[in-house]
Amino acid sequence: MDLNSILALGENALQLGLISSLTVLALFLSYSMLNVCDLSTDGCFTLGATVGAVVAIAGHPLLSIPVAMAAGVLSGFITAFLQTKMGINSLLAGIIVNTGLYSVNIAVMGNSSLLNMNRTKTVFTMLKEALADTPFSQEYVLIIALIAVILVVIFLSLFLRTKLGLAIRATGDNPDMVRSSSINPVFTTIVGLCISNSFTALSGCLLAQSQKSVNIDIGTGMVTIALASLLIGGIFIKKGKIPLRAVGVVFGSIIFRVIYTIALRFDMPAYMLKLVSSIIVIIAISAPYLKSKIPALKRRFALKFGKEAA
Repeated sequence: MDLNSILALGENALQLGLISSLTVLALFLSYSMLNVCDLSTDGCFTLGATVGAVVAIAGHPLLSIPVAMAAGVLSGFITAFLQTKMGINSLLAGIIVNTGLYSVNIAVMGNSSLLNMNRTKTVFTMLKEALADTPFSQEYVLIIALIAVILVVIFLSLFLRTKLGLAIRATGDNPDMVRSSSINPVFTTIVGLCISNSFTALSGCLLAQSQKSVNIDIGTGMVTIALASLLIGGIFIKKGKIPLRAVGVVFGSIIFRVIYTIALRFDMPAYMLKLVSSIIVIIAISAPYLKSKIPALKRRFALKFGKEAA
């Protein structure tokens, strides 16, 4: 493999990592801050992709982004409503919404499982035309992905410092204390999931438009990928201020995509990539526990070999 191929693979991993990091930032809000494991991520990601694609195909590429995010807000609201008003467990609520969104996404795509956007004007093609004859003419995907990530990180950094943002964080830490402080945890849960799902839908919208196609399985496994990226980011920056932790989450997403790209270079069958994602999640989750066991293992080995030597 020559240097140009390596650079091309690295740039592709960076682009996908940045776009996927929007979903990871969504989990950062819902899972890390609000302490809700939202399993509707896969369906919401596909919803953002399909809604954004349909609006772009209709001739409104710029409008596709806010409309896709609005669809994500609606998905988050339904998930939160099932949890807070219907008394359904958060995991079950996510599974129910994710299942229902499969039919919704097919309907949005006009009873089709695939949409082709090769001749569709998107935000990426618009920027590509604007950057023509400039040194950045081929970096339009990276630029849009980077702008989106920066805006979301800035938003989270500012929002989570507001009164409502602090209430959301408090809800995740101790909902009983929140109730005693005259804060409605139902409202904070709904707001938190609506915002997080809007980021997930934005991620799906951008990925679909960058790839110029949408299929019904575009979001399959995104919750696993996002969780793995979130945990990888937490290994490097576990504590600190919100902006620093958010940046760590983004780096976690990029690192995951680099690992994913390396796995592809070993001619691994496509069906094995989901297993790779699962293994990465296992390693990321179990790493702190295994690390805590290392001193005990060292002592055990020292005693064992010490007795044998004696």
